[in-house]
Amino acid sequence: MGDAWSQIPDDIRSFMECQKLFFVATAPKDGRVNLSPKGLATLRIIDSKTIAYLDLTGSGNETAAHVIENGRITFMFCAFNGDPIIVRLYGQARIILPGDDDWESMIGLFPKFEGTRQIFLASVQAVSTSCGWGIPIFELKEERPTLSEWARKMGPDRLEIFKADYNALSIDGLPTGTIPEDF
Repeated sequence: MGDAWSQIPDDIRSFMECQKLFFVATAPKDGRVNLSPKGLATLRIIDSKTIAYLDLTGSGNETAAHVIENGRITFMFCAFNGDPIIVRLYGQARIILPGDDDWESMIGLFPKFEGTRQIFLASVQAVSTSCGWGIPIFELKEERPTLSEWARKMGPDRLEIFKADYNALSIDGLPTGTIPEDF
């Protein structure tokens, strides 16, 4: 049924690298749990203990607020075709923002996306699998271009205003670090 490891085994890494969809979960000490689906080419496995996720500007920024507060993060991958499996990675994350010392070395790992907001670098503490017997089988039709088109139409100046208006605080009122004075 399920197994557990302290790092990402090679076969699990191969499975993760083939997935077109993954989920990110975080929670504050007090407040709402956040669970977000992620797609596009926004995940990189650095090594068996480290993954990076490129975060794009969207309607909220809960993950950042929670990571700033306590660092906890969980990633989940589900097999929508092939062998039924669910993989979860548990770890501690930190945020890398444009202008940070390691931004340039990290951003080069990803394709260029309009609306890039931050990178989450996670140290993996535990990996587990479980059966995916209840997960339906799906086929990918195509990636949605909507988020990139929206960010391109907004342009850099309007995106900064949007982030200040909609991404500076979590739904529980926690700072997200999007605006430098949030720290």
